[in-house]
Amino acid sequence: MSTSQSTPALSRTAIIRTLRAAGCVFAEDEAQLLIDAAPEPDTLRSMVQRRVAGLPLEHIVGWADFCGLRIAVDAGVFVPRRRTELLVRRAVALCPRKATIVDLACGTGAVGRVIADRVDGVSLHAADIEPAAVRCARRNLDPVGGLVYAGDLYDPLPVALRGRVDVLVANVPYVPSAAVDLLPPEARIHEPLVALDGGADGLDVLRRVAADAREWLVPGGHLLLETSVDQVDAALAVLAGAGLTPGLAGDDELHATVVIGRC
Repeated sequence: MSTSQSTPALSRTAIIRTLRAAGCVFAEDEAQLLIDAAPEPDTLRSMVQRRVAGLPLEHIVGWADFCGLRIAVDAGVFVPRRRTELLVRRAVALCPRKATIVDLACGTGAVGRVIADRVDGVSLHAADIEPAAVRCARRNLDPVGGLVYAGDLYDPLPVALRGRVDVLVANVPYVPSAAVDLLPPEARIHEPLVALDGGADGLDVLRRVAADAREWLVPGGHLLLETSVDQVDAALAVLAGAGLTPGLAGDDELHATVVIGRC
């Protein structure tokens, strides 16, 4: 007669020790998130092993806390960063009630989702070129009536939106190609390259977004793009060259920079 033995549970202390040894800076917080997400000991062990192997925590637990909302994050999709909260704050401040919003290169749809949560009556549209991101964004935006399109930047958007967009947000890739290999492994290995690589100077996609923004914005509408502080002068020049009135917002605590173009 045989008896089954359940896998011994990992203690929180043991998980913290393991995560810390693997280089996880916020080992205590991560340990608790993994414990809360695991239904049983075997799953918890697997999740800890995946984190030690370098998978993003958000891919393991399946969600990220962004601006106080739980945003679904699927494997292989760009993880929303805390610094992008500045982009959201500035976009919300510029949104009229019942605004038409477009979130380009939307990833999980986190930016658009928070805007819809904070501004009454918005009509939300989002697009991404990555199929996994489109599927994930639909999960996040369906509850607020957002529509998500598959394709490159403006290409999949309905023609009826031309000239009707109040706020256009685009957290496009802005890491220079030569610097991608310097990113943390959990980003460069587990997130799509198209969401990270911004070309030789990091501004290739930003230029493409800015070039066509006036066709989609209402008069007085705004384009907002996240970038790095080192790219500010070049990014502002791109906006001006595209016929937009350029502006700038920064947050030292978040290490965040947003360039803003007014139509």
